[in-house]
Order: sequence, then structure tokens, then C-alpha cells
Amino acid sequence: MDSSPIRRAVMLLIPFCAGYAQPAEKPEFEVASIKPSPPPDGRGMRVSSNGGPGTKDPGLFTCENNSLSNLVGMAYNVAYYQLSGPDWLNNTRFDITARVPEGATKEQFSLMLQNLLADRFKLVVHQETRDLQKYELVVAKNGPKFKEAAEEAPKTDQTGDRPRASGRFTLGKDGFPVLPPGMQGSVHMNGRARMYQPRMTMEALAGLVSGQVAKPVTDATGLKGKYEISLYWASANGASPQPPPPPPPGGGPAPPAAISDVDSGPTIFQAIQDQLGLRLESKKGPVDFLVVDHMEKMPTEN
Repeated sequence: MDSSPIRRAVMLLIPFCAGYAQPAEKPEFEVASIKPSPPPDGRGMRVSSNGGPGTKDPGLFTCENNSLSNLVGMAYNVAYYQLSGPDWLNNTRFDITARVPEGATKEQFSLMLQNLLADRFKLVVHQETRDLQKYELVVAKNGPKFKEAAEEAPKTDQTGDRPRASGRFTLGKDGFPVLPPGMQGSVHMNGRARMYQPRMTMEALAGLVSGQVAKPVTDATGLKGKYEISLYWASANGASPQPPPPPPPGGGPAPPAAISDVDSGPTIFQAIQDQLGLRLESKKGPVDFLVVDHMEKMPTEN
């Protein structure tokens, strides 16, 4: 009996099977160390994240005093008010040092952090949509009260570093924090906040306000340029019950500090209208949520 048809069939199967390549390895850090953060010593607590793709140190990611809710929000790129889970996620903090593979993208970095949390903390999540209150940032009746940003000055060195404050921040005569000359960003002290950005988009402003009101805020001003924005407000009156996570690696507004019950001053709503000539319009609609189904309080060994 001629076996050549059988041989031909086997030969045809070989390239067909070869088409089923092994699945690509899941994105992972080259090495990662996770340690519980030391307890607060009464002198305040610095919460930070640095490095990773898109920063000056793309190969090394570090974070200090980050809560598990911070880490999950960072991994999945969701705001803290879009994360649903047990309360202890906000109080359990860790320091992480992770080596990022050369050439990794921001998207791959997010997957690496997701996989790290799944492997070491047994994180399980799912997504769902809920109808909630949210806001649109719009121009108030009399128009904006800020000016367009000045032309960006050419850099005079190779570092591009922004001025950094030295020592402790102080309060001005009005009781609000003072930003040192040349510094931009936001400072929160004793439930009061001040922010200055010389070249800010309305989209970025909406993101900052979103963190204060604990609701999604979208830019509906129609203003597409960059503007000089100065704002102060009492965060106790308009802030979230939980402080938002630190900015993702590469920069962003600083998270608010602890809130005092005795502070007074303009709410974030009043400040936006009185100082900037903008206002927040309340809406209701679908908001995406990330729900933590399971997570261990302590990671497996390094």
C-alpha cells in the first residue's frame, strides 16, 4: 500500500502547527523589591513615585510610602475615586524598587505593575460601570480671569530641572501656603492649598479639580491654549475623603495632604469661579470603576 498520501499529510501538518507560536512572555520587571513602609514618625510622610518609561530614569522605578490603593490605581491608570475595595487598601503602604527592561513603553510598564501586584499580592480585579455625579468645567458668565501663558523661555542647561524648594513650606498672611519664587506645582498644608502653573491646559486643570472634588471633571471650556493659572482654596471644604494617589512617573500635580476640620476659606468650587472665572456644572452619567475582588495585605517574599 502506497504511504505517500500519509507522508504528505504529515508534512502539511508541520507548518500548520508552527503557526501556533508560544505566547509572548508577560511583561515583567527584571527584578522587584517590595518592603512595608516604615511607620510615620510624627514629622510628616513623603509619598512619591519616580522613574520608569518617559522619565529621566526609564530603567529604574521607585516608590515610597505608597498605599495599595495608590499602586492599584497607578497600575490600571484609574483615579482613586474610580477604585472600589476594602478600606485597608488606603492604609497599607509599601516601598518598591523595580528594574525596568530597556526600551519598555508606558503601556508595558503598566502591565508590569499589574503583573507584579497579581503575582506578589494575588490581586484580582474586574471592571464595571456605575451612574454617578460628575462635572464639566465651563467658562463662567463674565469670562475667564486668567491670561495666556508667556512664551516658554529657552533652556539654559541640559538638565531641564525645575527649581526645588528647600526646607519647609510656610504660610502667608492669608493663612495659605506660599510657593517659593520660581517654583510651580501645588502645596497643601493644614487643609489649605495653593497652586501655580505658568503653562497649564484646561484639561490639566480639570484633572487637578477632579482630584479635589472626588468626581470626574471634563474640560468643556473650549479653551485650547496654555494659560497662567494661580489658585488657592480650602481643601477641607472641597477635597475627597481619601487623598488621591501620587502622580504617575514623569510628573503631575501633587496629592493633597491631610485635611483639618477647623480650616476656612473658599471651597474649590468658589475658588474656580471667583479667581479663574470658570465654574463646575453638575452632570450625571456612566463612570468606569475598577473593583478589587481579592488582594493580600502582605506580599509574597522578594
